[in-house]
Amino acid sequence: MEPIRICIADDHKLFRKLTIAYLRSVDRIDYRVLEAENGKELLRKMRSHPVDVVLLDISMPLMGGEEAAAILIKRYPRIKIVMLTIDDSPAKVLELMNLGVHGYLLKDCEPEEVVKAVKAVVDRDFYKNEVAERALNHAEIVSGKKNGAERLLGELTKREKEILQHICDECTTKEIGARLCISEKTVENHRINMLQKLSAKNTVGLVKYAYENGLVPPN
Repeated sequence: MEPIRICIADDHKLFRKLTIAYLRSVDRIDYRVLEAENGKELLRKMRSHPVDVVLLDISMPLMGGEEAAAILIKRYPRIKIVMLTIDDSPAKVLELMNLGVHGYLLKDCEPEEVVKAVKAVVDRDFYKNEVAERALNHAEIVSGKKNGAERLLGELTKREKEILQHICDECTTKEIGARLCISEKTVENHRINMLQKLSAKNTVGLVKYAYENGLVPPN
């Protein structure tokens, strides 16, 4: 597997060092890790050290995670962002989803979940854990109370809806292609078309839309 380039942006040095040590001790993947202690340092380092994934603390001095994430998403749309937070309220998680963040980890999560989240955002463009699931179900409930919730859903083709359902099941592009007997390129083309139709920033936006419009059974 190709090396995964990560930047850990957190103002607690011990957290950064322990996370780096854990990543390198449990996996055969070559993790190449940068560190930043606030959003400003993160953005400065991104200019000369591009990465694949940013683990981004929501609360940091000088520039917090939300402000830094908004800038990263505009400047480097290919970077996957996993937020580190203590706030698991559906409202806050949905706010971050709307921003375009790819995953959410509570600061007191098990170390194994950090590895799981990194692999998920690299392989599937988003990480859906219990925190995200609760927020998505909340979005579905709220959206169901609004008029015209299915107007845009009708603009998706049958194949696009099938692919979107598989995306929500956390399937990779390769897995979706195998299930539907189509090429990976065709799957990716459908995903791009859905992003354009729904004005979604990334796969997280597609998943959120699927929940809001009833494509995913409520839990």
